[in-house]
Amino acid sequence: MSASAGTGVFVLSLMSIHTCYLFNSLIYNKSAEAFFFAGCSTVLILSISACVILKKKAPVDPLFYVFAVYTFLSVVNLIIGLEQDNIIDGFADPHINTAHGHMISYWDGCVHYLMYLVMVAAITWGDSYRDVGLYWVGSFLTRAIVYILGNAVGKYGTQVSPLFLLHMLYLSVSIWACFRIFSQPCTRDVQLTSNQEAERTSLLHRPLDLLFVIYLAPAFAFCVFRGLIVLDCSSEWCQAYTRQYEPYLKDPSAYPKIQMLVSMLYSGLYYFVALYGLMVPGCEWMTDLTLVHSGALAQAQFAHIGASLHTRTPFSYRVPAGGQPVFLLVNILYALVPQALCYRCCSRPAFFLRPMPDRTE
Repeated sequence: MSASAGTGVFVLSLMSIHTCYLFNSLIYNKSAEAFFFAGCSTVLILSISACVILKKKAPVDPLFYVFAVYTFLSVVNLIIGLEQDNIIDGFADPHINTAHGHMISYWDGCVHYLMYLVMVAAITWGDSYRDVGLYWVGSFLTRAIVYILGNAVGKYGTQVSPLFLLHMLYLSVSIWACFRIFSQPCTRDVQLTSNQEAERTSLLHRPLDLLFVIYLAPAFAFCVFRGLIVLDCSSEWCQAYTRQYEPYLKDPSAYPKIQMLVSMLYSGLYYFVALYGLMVPGCEWMTDLTLVHSGALAQAQFAHIGASLHTRTPFSYRVPAGGQPVFLLVNILYALVPQALCYRCCSRPAFFLRPMPDRTE
């Protein structure tokens, strides 16, 4: 397949810059000329992009077109984030009131955008995109759960606009994409080599895996601890930690509360399952589960750390200056170690694969 399809998607995503600027001008000017010019320009560039994408053989995978649209939306989200921080002006009308939603805009505009381009390129060249897709699945699921529930139960729940219906359409299409990604064939079984028995030694002979096992216990305790804080635990430890390091957990927007509850219920269970997977060979589901979890935790920690420090968060809920070193150390480690575990599972999956039966001549 020609690379022109992937190039067309990239061009389509960049088209969102001028589209945002034109339609933002339309909103403020309220002139028929601006509307006509914006509409004609959008149709023209969309037509050119479609011609480039479909110049030769069109991709048959429907996810190609889904991710093509998502690249466009990701750039729009990045523009919104930059506009909110007053880095650019005149491109979008900021409509996100919370720091958490603000950080989601940056995550979607940068990380998700790169994922979409990678998956589009993989589809274009006929390569597998399952691993990157599973990472996106985890990131999308935690983003969707926290954002939707936070909007519904937080202090901004009464400000739901008709755009929420469009978000539900986006959610429905994304869930369908998640199921389609999971249905992609897994090719890791071809990586099982003759040294698989050496990879299946005891935990004491696998020092890296031993470190991961040791990490799982404090990680589980940390996610449960923060879950108890948002549930208004009266323990002195919870109160002291909240005051000194993470007052954002008490923010009335409800996003941090939903985030910590999801983390306690989802990540807490994952740590027990991962402990089993690291100790017992042949757990083929371990790599997929780790990919999904690492994507979810990366998105969650990025939004949480950014919102805890961002100026859009009220001063009383921001991390105190004296507690920032501890806050950053704990939360960054909590975000990075699962990424290292994900890399270990993907780069050396032999321990998690079942032995293939010996072939007889």
